Amino acid sequence: MVPEEEHFARSFLPESIEEIERLEASPGMIDLFWGNAQLAVEAQSLIDPRAAKLESWEAVVNAMQMSSAVFHRAAITEGTVDCMIHHKVRTLPAMGPKPFVNSDAWLTAFFFAIVCRDQKRMTELAELPLDVLRASGAVHDEYLLHWVGALQAYWLRDQPRLVAELSATFEKSHPDAVRVVPRDWLQWMAYPPVNLFYRFVNRDHAGFNEALAEALEFHKAYWTADEDRAESMAGVMALAPLAITCLAYDGDFPIDVESDYLPHHLIARSWLGEFPT
Repeated sequence: MVPEEEHFARSFLPESIEEIERLEASPGMIDLFWGNAQLAVEAQSLIDPRAAKLESWEAVVNAMQMSSAVFHRAAITEGTVDCMIHHKVRTLPAMGPKPFVNSDAWLTAFFFAIVCRDQKRMTELAELPLDVLRASGAVHDEYLLHWVGALQAYWLRDQPRLVAELSATFEKSHPDAVRVVPRDWLQWMAYPPVNLFYRFVNRDHAGFNEALAEALEFHKAYWTADEDRAESMAGVMALAPLAITCLAYDGDFPIDVESDYLPHHLIARSWLGEFPT
């Protein structure tokens, strides 16, 4: 990375923190500020792919806390909620369902909570009624809600629901059943984390590592398929495979795959407890 590019990448985190400091005064901007918090994570992953620096952990925690705040606000239509974001409790007004509070957003929020090992936020997201996501009005394929349901059921230890939702996720993500997402996204980005999760819940150590290697190959294939994708920061970190790898690591799976797409110190919990989250 040339110095100019590194300087540009380093600007994302402080700019995102500035926006967080303005959040109470501009709560209606939370979708934009949340997106920029995620961009800060991607920028840090570009300059610190192993997450060896505190700034990278701070960026991930900020994104997780912003995610939590979005869903706290979406779950209620009156009053206020107190949300810890970037070392400070911030009081934000109720928001109710919004178009950006959809299944894709829930997955992002849950994956960040997993990476941060924030069990309280994972439980809150797992207990969120699916009707809140349906009320977003977002147009998406049916498998997404089942994928959300499977992750919720796993965390809430609802085995019958987990089996049903995971089966439906596989069935509804078949190419013949999908109408919204492009075929390459389905094959290279959507399906591999589901397969990886299936290997995890079945305690298939060898299959998990094979599926992880495949997921990262597909991730790379998607994000290098054309020049625009190759220049995007969005593919620098593989969030969904990373989160499921964190679950596997915590479950004493041997992780045989290493990649800059999977920041080592996030998997290894190196920064956990560095500051309150």
